[in-house]
Amino acid sequence: MSSQLEPLIGKWKLSARKLKAETYALYLAYKHPGTPWYAKIFAGVVIAYAFSPIDLIPDFIPVLGYLDDLILVPLGIALALRMIPHAVIVDCRRQAQIDLSQAKPVNWIAAVVIVALWIGFAAICIRWLLDFLR
Repeated sequence: MSSQLEPLIGKWKLSARKLKAETYALYLAYKHPGTPWYAKIFAGVVIAYAFSPIDLIPDFIPVLGYLDDLILVPLGIALALRMIPHAVIVDCRRQAQIDLSQAKPVNWIAAVVIVALWIGFAAICIRWLLDFLR
């Protein structure tokens, strides 16, 4: 049975590597001067979320926890890449392959924003609960 799963696991690993490379290429395109302003805004939101070590929907929540990783991030990347000129994407993909072989990028600013959103949400829930109990 294990030997039957190996090809499937290999495909998943390959897809994950491609997604990582596309995400980093999008990051490079975000910084590229040839990227239109509206694409930079959308790409900035997508890469901040994708590189954040904290998810908006925590992974421990059944089904929904992995929804962002499996659907939202790839969809956001695909939409952002369509907004960017082809020549810019080709250049950024090439540079991403070089850079990813050396280091792993992390966006800690996005992590702080996500944590702040969760704290704000918790504060609103606590406030609502206290008002409800009065």
